[in-house]
Amino acid sequence: MLKHRVIPTLLIQNGDLIKTSKFKNAEYIGDPVNAIKIFNEKEVDELIVLDVSKSKEKLEPDYDLIEEFAGECFMPLTYGGGIKTLEQAGRIFRLGVEKICINSLCFRDVSTIKSMVKKFGSQSIVASIDVKKTLFGRYKLYDSSSSCSYDAKFLENHLQQLLHVGVGEIMLGSIDKDGTLSGPDLNIIKKVSEKIRIPLISIGGVSSLEDIKNSVLAGASAVAAGAFFVFHGKRRAVLITYPSYQELEALLN
Repeated sequence: MLKHRVIPTLLIQNGDLIKTSKFKNAEYIGDPVNAIKIFNEKEVDELIVLDVSKSKEKLEPDYDLIEEFAGECFMPLTYGGGIKTLEQAGRIFRLGVEKICINSLCFRDVSTIKSMVKKFGSQSIVASIDVKKTLFGRYKLYDSSSSCSYDAKFLENHLQQLLHVGVGEIMLGSIDKDGTLSGPDLNIIKKVSEKIRIPLISIGGVSSLEDIKNSVLAGASAVAAGAFFVFHGKRRAVLITYPSYQELEALLN
């Protein structure tokens, strides 16, 4: 077993598989179910699916689509997007999803997150936070559902609040690096990893196996990536790939 997880992440918008760049310019990639089938063949250990349209449009999760994803996955599945209530979370777990990823709810109703942790267990709840660097090199916390940003002190308080309610993992996304294939922001990975005692999943900017290794060395417990696993070459041709177990074992163990 690998010491650190390497997790493909699929973005969904209106049922389509898409990829963004810095959270903008959504590009159609194809059918998410076909992507899941390919990752099955690649023997991926874990998969994250995020429906980016649900929270922004304040819609409920698409349960039929989630059920289809869960039915196709041979690996543990984490789902995020539009989850606002304990009842919605329970319904998603009953469809066969192992973990849920919460983002917008973290800003609005941490008491519900605490209830989710109590009912389903901390290992089932991943809290997602997105950060953006200012012109002065400082980091701001960003809420994509409302397009609001918060200063570094709020970011630190936000982290501590999530730890207090008992979430099992933090997923840290760099908006500046999203979809750019320009390398991860190792500085923010290090900063956040030093402030928490639970697993940290980093995402954003991965362009090589070396980037994955460097993210782990910076403090990530797991590394997630989107563009790295769906694009190939300078022209960003769509080609879904994943390293072999032997490659990852040599890299991470």
